[in-house]
Amino acid sequence: MDNSSDDSSTSKHKFTLFIAGMSVKSGHAIENLRRICDQYFQGNYELEIIDISRDKKQAFTHQIVAVPTLIKISPEPKRVIIGDLSDREKVLRILNIEE
Repeated sequence: MDNSSDDSSTSKHKFTLFIAGMSVKSGHAIENLRRICDQYFQGNYELEIIDISRDKKQAFTHQIVAVPTLIKISPEPKRVIIGDLSDREKVLRILNIEE
């Protein structure tokens, strides 16, 4: 029985979104990403939001040069998208999501 839950955890989509405070662009990026995740991954995702104005070390570690920046960690391949994620078609294409 536990195997099915293990399988779902390995296929979980993991994202890290870097923002700078609650700017308009940061707010839009969060809303747009949550909308996409809720529609296509239906709860089977993890989203970590890092505010680089509060955690500069994370920005340096991940080499963030612009915000908002989204990093898709899993499943592979890793992808990076810079911007507020408002171009839905482009975001879906980069994340390899079939409509």
